[in-house]
Amino acid sequence: MSLFKSTYRSIINDAYCLYKSKGSKFHAYAYLVKNEAEIKVKLAELKMLYPDATHHCYAYVLNPDASVFRANDDGEPSGTAGRPILRQIQKLELTNTLVVVVRYFGGTLLGVPGLIEAYGESAAECLANCKVSEFDISEIYKLSAPFGLENEVYKICKQHRLSPLLKNDNECFSVEITVPLRIVESFKSAVTQHYQLKLKYIGVG
Repeated sequence: MSLFKSTYRSIINDAYCLYKSKGSKFHAYAYLVKNEAEIKVKLAELKMLYPDATHHCYAYVLNPDASVFRANDDGEPSGTAGRPILRQIQKLELTNTLVVVVRYFGGTLLGVPGLIEAYGESAAECLANCKVSEFDISEIYKLSAPFGLENEVYKICKQHRLSPLLKNDNECFSVEITVPLRIVESFKSAVTQHYQLKLKYIGVG
């Protein structure tokens, strides 16, 4: 995996705020999410909580590299709701974050500039209520060794402060290890010094 960053930023708590503009009420929610299945659950919950709302607009960013993102206007004029919400998430360089803004129309049209401001500000105020933390971007590997060399595997893990997860393998001793990207090269170098050890890349942690 080739990434420019070895860490990513995400909120660590859910949050809520109420924003008002010319009679319209904007209920903004921020959620820590890991995948689109969790997003669907949160959206369904808010639909049930606010079944008579005018709009349920939202945006999200997923994955350590922020490679998946989406903005939804839910019937508002194109670009006036989802994108302003998304900009607030991206402004803080957040990922694994969903922001939903539920609107109740107050009788006065806000116009395009007014909508952009209202959705953007409600998202910003909601995210301001969240705590943000930085996490390591990691890669997952399977490290295998002939039986009898278990200590060599654990030695490498201990040197790099890694916690191996033992996997059942009838042919050899193997563990699954989550390695922070910042020490991947050092970890690989240590493994290659033992020609009997085999390392297999599994995916992003």
